[in-house]
Amino acid sequence: MNNNETIEKLKHMRLGAMAELHGQHVKSNQFNDITPDEYLALLTDHEWEDRQNKKVDRLIHQSQFRQKATAEEINYAGSRNLDKNMFHRLSMLDFMGKYENIILTGASGVGKSYLAQALGHQACMMEKRVYYTNTARLLATLKLSKVDGTYIKELRKLTKIDLLILDDFGLQAFDNHAREALMDIIDDRHKQSSTIVSSQIPVSAWYDIIGEGTIADAILDRLVNSSHRIDLKGESLRKGILKNE
Repeated sequence: MNNNETIEKLKHMRLGAMAELHGQHVKSNQFNDITPDEYLALLTDHEWEDRQNKKVDRLIHQSQFRQKATAEEINYAGSRNLDKNMFHRLSMLDFMGKYENIILTGASGVGKSYLAQALGHQACMMEKRVYYTNTARLLATLKLSKVDGTYIKELRKLTKIDLLILDDFGLQAFDNHAREALMDIIDDRHKQSSTIVSSQIPVSAWYDIIGEGTIADAILDRLVNSSHRIDLKGESLRKGILKNE
């Protein structure tokens, strides 16, 4: 069997990265000073790394992040009230193993969404399923799904998400449908997976925003009591961006 046939068979078996590397070695005749076992390990490692990279890229794409955010680029200026050691521990994702939540609060533009997405990106790198969404948009989608009969199906999709990021929580009033949907989401995920919530509204006001005391109590009990809380301070980071443009 010649090398071209071997390469084609590797491609047919969907071992594309292995086929590509083997083809490069055939062209350059780089077989000296390497044993068959070492060469097989080299090809296997290359295929494995390629598949892992593609999986991470797919998870990042499916997460629907609004911006590319990484923990390495976070601004820890003292005026932000963001403790570097604490956030570094969160970025290790131990909170996900304990099914804990994170609540990010602060004025518009202080970087809540960026921090949430940085943690989400880190989770994707660790091969976790992440979904980032605007809270009001998600609840509106679930409201429509009740009409077409896909509500339970949509809830099951959310249950399978390892890290759900609800951005801009509380900017729109909760009606009965929104309250019930939020309750279903939080209840399904309680002690099963983690949720990050970012909001301009302080946690102390969430009870009144959600409305309907019994449901609000149930939601906050499951969401807040098992959460790490970060209250960001300072001026909007967007002001600095506008000044530099």
